[in-house]
Amino acid sequence: MKGYKRFLPAWLFYICNSICVLALIGCDSLGTSSQQKQSTVIDEVVIVEPNQSIIEYGQQCANLVAEVPAFDCNDGVDVPITVNGQIPEYQEYTQNMVCDRPALLPYGEGTFGQCTPYSKVLDLSNKTTQISAFCRRKYLRPDDSPLYDEVDVILHSTTTGDTCWFHAEAPSGTSAGFDASRVPPPNEVSPPPGHVDAMTFWWKPLDTVSKNCGGCHDADPFMYSPYIGQVWQHVPVDPFGPYNNAIGDFALWPTSSSIETEGNTCTTCHRIGNLGSCVNVDLETGQTFPGNIQVASGMALPVNGGDQLANQYPLSTWMPINNFHSQAFWQQVYSPSVSALLSCCDNPQQLQCQLIPITGS
Repeated sequence: MKGYKRFLPAWLFYICNSICVLALIGCDSLGTSSQQKQSTVIDEVVIVEPNQSIIEYGQQCANLVAEVPAFDCNDGVDVPITVNGQIPEYQEYTQNMVCDRPALLPYGEGTFGQCTPYSKVLDLSNKTTQISAFCRRKYLRPDDSPLYDEVDVILHSTTTGDTCWFHAEAPSGTSAGFDASRVPPPNEVSPPPGHVDAMTFWWKPLDTVSKNCGGCHDADPFMYSPYIGQVWQHVPVDPFGPYNNAIGDFALWPTSSSIETEGNTCTTCHRIGNLGSCVNVDLETGQTFPGNIQVASGMALPVNGGDQLANQYPLSTWMPINNFHSQAFWQQVYSPSVSALLSCCDNPQQLQCQLIPITGS
């Protein structure tokens, strides 16, 4: 129980233990509340007020998992943007062009589009800690520009499953970007002179909670797509390991379960979650994103920002990873497993459906 309690927000701890540990502090709306909140240590259990500061959350994650080091986004590896298998020259990129493997998440109106080049990925992992950083560009800039439009870090312990999420993003509709030449550790109080501090750079945890990343990342922390699959060797993986997001404010995210059916070929390689993998996800942009199962099995065409190659087999059907099978083979071997999973999504009470909660150790 101790390992469970340490992730509880104060209000839930109060309910579970019938004592008032902390006086609840009123919270402002997302994005406007003060970042200074209190925490109390009781019998090695950290009880954190809802609406944490990034410093509080960053330190909590550093204590539970590891410290996220400072890094330069330009030290990362480019995620290629290709057209008919070729990387265009800088001057050949055009706004809202189509490409072979566009970014999976919609970039929104007014951006350069799904095929914006020169986003980068960094693997900052060590033996038992996985740290994946993604520096996203939504507007065209030279490859060596220090300016980016979004930075995301996933911090994950392969031992306990504890997972933390850090997000920074330029305001919607602005194309100026922000300097990511030194991304600060999320628990860093005082940066080196001349560099941005963590409180300024990173979103507050509750704001990141509202992005609901865990809805799509419902099976494990790291998601494959044809886009990120081009640099998959630079992304850590933990497809069957323990997985727990309920740290600090992120306890507001629902806990997912893995869907199991007998003899399923999909779940021999990885879990399938029952949240964003099953259902359409309503994005904060007002757009609706299909469930992961439908997208990965070519059931959600056309691909947003995709060219002819992106919308044809095998790129349109990107599970299993590096799909090299004929379409006839895929239909025979994988299609029944996809149908079984989707049936369990629709009605998980069926006898053939087994749902196993995905938790930390």
